[in-house]
Amino acid sequence: MVLNDVSLDVLEGETLAIIGRSGSGKSVLMKHIIGLLTPEKGTVFVDDVNINDVSYRELRQVRRKFGVLFQGGALFDSMTAFENVAFPLRTFTNESRESIRQQAKACLEMVNLADIGDKTPSELSGGMQKRVALARAIALQPKYIIYDEPTSGLDPETSNRIDELINTLTDHLNVTSIVITHDMHSVLSIADRVAFIYKGKIHWTGTIEELHTSDDDVLLEFVRANEYRIGSHDVAPVDS
Repeated sequence: MVLNDVSLDVLEGETLAIIGRSGSGKSVLMKHIIGLLTPEKGTVFVDDVNINDVSYRELRQVRRKFGVLFQGGALFDSMTAFENVAFPLRTFTNESRESIRQQAKACLEMVNLADIGDKTPSELSGGMQKRVALARAIALQPKYIIYDEPTSGLDPETSNRIDELINTLTDHLNVTSIVITHDMHSVLSIADRVAFIYKGKIHWTGTIEELHTSDDDVLLEFVRANEYRIGSHDVAPVDS
């Protein structure tokens, strides 16, 4: 059993970072939130709807509220950037071709990639691919956005750009964001609250301010392992 006795509330309008070691259950929790996995016990509620007790058609309607940025981007290699962003609009709406074109173009502009619509994923850098995937995630104007390791595999400068985009989109689109990550620099840049998973349980939750002053040994060990420390609002390397 990967997760056991997990209880977690996500507050409307917040950015919640879910952190933990590899294999701790972060991605499994994400899949439960959007109904890709069903818990053996317990329930998952989205806007007061028990998504484990609805028809597949109703579940699809709930999933429409979510935009997901997958860890690898998960772009379609055979499609251009524009076609990737337009895909959910063509699949899940009855919008006209011109309306879809305008919406996809607007989404690419939001992630500062207005001029790369005709390029395929293989012609883009890793950071650009993540941004195209993010444009696709917001195409259906979701209420919730889930980011699965959004800065994984990116250099520090590109990671900072992704963090800035997350903050911008959260404010501009008025969405609730859930960020699955082990990047503590990113956590301190974007999160309102943090949930730390340890051995399949939610071991600690709190605000960024509470994270800075925490004396929880297990949490601090994880943070230090990521070469950061808590003690002020600045991020600094841990002394060896």
